[in-house]
Order: sequence, then C-alpha cells, then structure tokens
Amino acid sequence: MPKLGAVTPILRMFDIAKAREFYLDFLGFEVQWEHRFDDNAPLYMAVSRDDCVLHLSEHHGDASPGSAVRIRVENIAAFHRELTDKKYRFARPGLENPPWGTREVSVGDPFGNRLHFYEDAGSPPEA
Repeated sequence: MPKLGAVTPILRMFDIAKAREFYLDFLGFEVQWEHRFDDNAPLYMAVSRDDCVLHLSEHHGDASPGSAVRIRVENIAAFHRELTDKKYRFARPGLENPPWGTREVSVGDPFGNRLHFYEDAGSPPEA
C-alpha cells in the first residue's frame, strides 16, 4: 500500500518584510531557501522550525489568503511563553483549552492566514 509523506502548506504573503517579521522574528522560523524567476518576479520561500516546514508565496495562484494550518507542538506551554515574552506588537495569543481535547495557541499572520499550534491535552504542562 502506498505511504504518504509530510505535508508542506503553502501560505500566501503580500509583504516580504512583514512576513519575515512575523515568521522569523516572532514565531522563530528560519529561511531554508528563497526563489524568484527573475528580479521582478514574486518571491517563493521556505521557512522551517524543527520539523515544521511552511512555504510562503507572493504568487497569486499559489494559495488563497485566509488559510488555516494546524501544527503539532511539544510543550505548548513553553511555546506560548516564548511568544508572549516577545511582546510582539501585533499578536498576544492565549493558551486555550478547546473542548476537543487539545491545548492550543492560535495566531493570525499579517495576511489573514491562521496558524493553530496544538498539543494533546493529555500532555503534561511544563513545570
């Protein structure tokens, strides 16, 4: 039987500086690579943090603004603390306990995409 591999979401972006500020400075991702067909072409880039890889694209046909992505996190309490300690001007996410059995930190990027970082509620919180 065929085996499926990891998923790499493509998220639409409209402003490279804002994308870098949000994904690199606030969320702690790093740029893996960038691509343009020429100097005046839209940017397509890959960012990653640990095992999470996201593609960000200025190409109008690659993705629709307003997408949502769920990203599993180990130690969501520490991740939440890391984000809130940065005092990012545009987002102060909470640590939620929705009724479906997870603990979540949800944040919207500057382009209307939503990232839902989650951990199963059965995971012990960090002391």
